Amino acid sequence: MPGQDMRLTISTSPHLHSQDTVPMAMKDVLIALLPVTVISIYMYRFYAVFLIAVCMLSAIVFELVFRKVMKKEATLFDCSALVTGLLLALCLRPGTAWWVAVLATFFAVGIAKELMGGLGWNRFNPALFGLVAITLLAPLYVGINPSFALVRPSFGSLDVITQATPLALMKQGAFGQLSLSQMLIASPGGALGETSALALIIGGIYLLYKKHISWHIPISIIGTVLVVSAIWTPAGIAAGIPLFHVMAGGVLIGAFFMATDWVTSPITTKGQIIFGIAIGILVMIFRNGLASTEGVAFSILIMNAFVPMIDRLTRRPKFGEIAFGEAAVPAKPSVSKSS
Repeated sequence: MPGQDMRLTISTSPHLHSQDTVPMAMKDVLIALLPVTVISIYMYRFYAVFLIAVCMLSAIVFELVFRKVMKKEATLFDCSALVTGLLLALCLRPGTAWWVAVLATFFAVGIAKELMGGLGWNRFNPALFGLVAITLLAPLYVGINPSFALVRPSFGSLDVITQATPLALMKQGAFGQLSLSQMLIASPGGALGETSALALIIGGIYLLYKKHISWHIPISIIGTVLVVSAIWTPAGIAAGIPLFHVMAGGVLIGAFFMATDWVTSPITTKGQIIFGIAIGILVMIFRNGLASTEGVAFSILIMNAFVPMIDRLTRRPKFGEIAFGEAAVPAKPSVSKSS
């Protein structure tokens, strides 16, 4: 039309944009972790506050240092370092030495995140990578704890630090010392993130409501653990109570917050279900057949390595693409009415 600007706007894809941003998504993850963080602080008091502060501050420092060394712009505004630090703290026990927490954060943020290319490029979940790293290195540093005694803060006695974890009691078959209602609401023993199954479920529902995650991975993991634990009971060990297996250890925090990591999980729905089922099976193998220590962390990291293959095998066909082995169907010739 005369006088109307008919020029086309040309831009690269994606052409459909969401209002969500990385900082908004990370802040929602922090909000989702708030219930279990509050419960852990209530249970462990200043031990939890100190450990969370050490991990989150260390995450900020290591991100700044590594990005400076690599001559990259600092990206603290995206809050990913804070999320990694908090998740790592929730995976640690309240009696963990501060320097062990710093070492774990070094591996999580410095090695697994920044050296892999930064946010969006890491192959493995950073928090779990840091946790597994200090677990594997434990024989090297556990004997030097006394040398740090003078600089190791003490916040008073806390009996639950030395209390047996629910998972350890399950391994011993001591179900009489466990209570499902207590494990659901608030239970001592274990890592900070294992204090309340209900708090983790509330956080997971919040992430589902905000559409940052889908149900496929959490339900696949939880459902698989329920089914396998109901079927597989090792001789001499009363380990076949499904709900105990789900609420003990790191199954819930792993299912809702770790395995659903956007970068290290499959893209397709079918792939997410396969991913979740495989993690659930590995968790039960670790618990019933191997050492149960950090079985959830090892299971998720193992499956992180297979994500590219899962994505290739379950990728969606391109528009007009013909599957391998299928013959193309020739188009029918048009017949004119005049003929």
